[in-house]
Amino acid sequence: MAMSNKLAFLAVLVVVLLLQASSRAAGRRHHHDHGEPKDPCGGGGPGLLGRHKDRGCTSPAVHGGGTAAVMTENGFQKGESGGGPSECDGKYHSDGEMIVALSTRWYAGGRRCHKPIRITHAGRTVVARVVDECDSRHGCKTNIVDASKAVWNALGLDVKIGEVPVTWADA
Repeated sequence: MAMSNKLAFLAVLVVVLLLQASSRAAGRRHHHDHGEPKDPCGGGGPGLLGRHKDRGCTSPAVHGGGTAAVMTENGFQKGESGGGPSECDGKYHSDGEMIVALSTRWYAGGRRCHKPIRITHAGRTVVARVVDECDSRHGCKTNIVDASKAVWNALGLDVKIGEVPVTWADA
């Protein structure tokens, strides 16, 4: 009986270790380092409703004009802070374009690729196009709108600020 319990324990341990190794390998993709790794689905939160059936992640619901987020600056050109080419089209983009990368749950497995979003800060609103994912499984916080310099400029902001609170919604 004791030997049977030891074998069962070892079998469970092996399965747990294999699952952990598998989940780490499956998540290796393009990312931006904007803080501590978090749950890629954020576990819900303000302004969030139901879950997607395919990935278990949430999308924003519009409450009072948009979903609260933190806007950071991202370089989308080759060799800049964004890392590799954009997830949506495999290309680099000019910092002069009105473009963004969204945190994993908002990127929604690519369903927002090339779609416009409305970003608002301090009463000013701009429209930008989603071209990339800010990978929440590898360092990006779960509430990030990672915007090009053109978006910052259009909102009248200096990119040296680093982070600003914004709201965003599908346009």
